[in-house]
Amino acid sequence: MEEMQLSLTIKKVWAFISRANKYIDETAPWALAKDPAKKQELANVLYNLTEALRVISVLISPFLPTTAVRIWQQLGLTQDFASVRTEDIEQWGGVPAGLHVGTPEQLFPRIEVEKDEAAPAPAAKKPAKEKRVEKAKDEALPEGIISIDTFGKVQLRVAEVKAAEPVPKADKLLKLTLSLGEGAPERQVVSGIAPWYAPSDLVGKHVVLVANLKPAKLRGVRSEGMILAAGDGKELKILEVDMPAGTEVR
Repeated sequence: MEEMQLSLTIKKVWAFISRANKYIDETAPWALAKDPAKKQELANVLYNLTEALRVISVLISPFLPTTAVRIWQQLGLTQDFASVRTEDIEQWGGVPAGLHVGTPEQLFPRIEVEKDEAAPAPAAKKPAKEKRVEKAKDEALPEGIISIDTFGKVQLRVAEVKAAEPVPKADKLLKLTLSLGEGAPERQVVSGIAPWYAPSDLVGKHVVLVANLKPAKLRGVRSEGMILAAGDGKELKILEVDMPAGTEVR
């Protein structure tokens, strides 16, 4: 924050939030609640999650100030949130024992679109012949033009380069190991960017991956996607984004 690297700050905060979510999956408090013998274990888990929320509320306050205050209030913490500083969350265990949390409220409610009663009834199902005509029209698009439905099938995800190495006997190819976020399996992608990037230059970069591309083999190496880059034949730059691995690109 002091160096104004806001995107890196958000990445660090969201990494902690992701770890808290994983902790819920690992401990399964709903299962612990069914076993009276694990009452203390359940209490420990709930305390840790409450403390995590206390820390998260402070960490997100520069970016989501209203939400941060709402989290603090729902936890039932008595300290005035306006007086809270980052020093207050440097030590784990700031939530007092025996705390009674407030009434839970949904922080990000789903927006429901009301149906217009005056809206016309849906059209009757078209005969198969008319459907074939519509499909033919779609196929008759000018060369190089695709429909929004076709574009919607492409899945773009932010991926972090964890490792990179040359492909043997291929001057232009690099084999990249990509992370799509915690809990997601790593991907292996072969990319023709060796003339412009050394393997060590790529590690840690956040790139855009075409995640649902059919796997292929390049020089005998399996490639499970494609990373986006821009080039004119003389120069090439991969597309980098300041978002956490796994983020959907829209």
